[in-house]
Amino acid sequence: MIDLHMHLNGSLSTQVILKIAREENVSLPTYDEKELQKLISVPKNNQSLNDYLKCTAVPRLVTQTEKGIENAVYYLLEELAEQGLIYTEIRFAPQRHRDNGLTQEQVVLSAIKGVKKSRIKASLILCCMRGDNLFEENLETVNLAEKYLNKGVGGLDLAGAEAKFKTIDYKDLFDIASKKNIPFTIHAGEADGAKSVSDAIDFGARRIGHGIRSIEDDEVISKLIKNNVYLEICPSSNLQTRAVEGIEQYPFRKLLEKGVKLTVNTDNKNISDTTLIEEFKILEDNFGLTRDEKKELLYNSLDAAFLIESEKEELRKILDERL
Repeated sequence: MIDLHMHLNGSLSTQVILKIAREENVSLPTYDEKELQKLISVPKNNQSLNDYLKCTAVPRLVTQTEKGIENAVYYLLEELAEQGLIYTEIRFAPQRHRDNGLTQEQVVLSAIKGVKKSRIKASLILCCMRGDNLFEENLETVNLAEKYLNKGVGGLDLAGAEAKFKTIDYKDLFDIASKKNIPFTIHAGEADGAKSVSDAIDFGARRIGHGIRSIEDDEVISKLIKNNVYLEICPSSNLQTRAVEGIEQYPFRKLLEKGVKLTVNTDNKNISDTTLIEEFKILEDNFGLTRDEKKELLYNSLDAAFLIESEKEELRKILDERL
């Protein structure tokens, strides 16, 4: 099993948050496990992506120190190993972990330490953020991705309020990333339409985070296929953020039949209260996902991973054995 789209803060379990809070002497709104879970998982009546993202506020409290970040990454990877994953890419925005005065580089180095301690293979994706007046901070993130590429960092991402801050506005930033040969994925086609995906492809994105609204435009579908761009779909998250109104409208089968290359992921496994196994089960139960299709999706994730070819071959042997 391989998960390419997993956010650090949104994937920390209550147990991990409580453990780090005690280790780092962090004050939390509650130390009751059930009450804490309510604060960090999406309510059933969730109405939007922005409401969904509010659930990351409490986990952020325990990822503001070097040791807290290191252990958050390490403990998360240990949980994923128990769930049968052989590789994952964990993404986070270094600029969002500076409340206690850390530099972005200290944040990245701490996360790399967590990866190196893990018993499963993992890479980090550094997120640039959508928002006003963030170019310099985002550029610093790009430079750090270049500095630590293939040394724990796999690539870049663009995250945040997609509908409010349009993808096209970040062209200059990703032109720089392209010139530095940094692979990147971009959140697009979730809260905004197919044009967001088209712009991300034009930037040179190798993958698209979510991308399900590509289905709205046949030209964008053709562009995805022509450029061999993979979509990182996250079924539970897409339903909870109202990217689609219901499972009946979820375009999984349509995208698959049109020939778009898909990968299946959790996004924020604790906010969504899910696992990668459960995400595949949603597709099996609602779209008749076959065993052969599941294998295809898993190998897609391997092919799309931000890894050098020799590392992919090692993982391919493990995947071959398990499948």
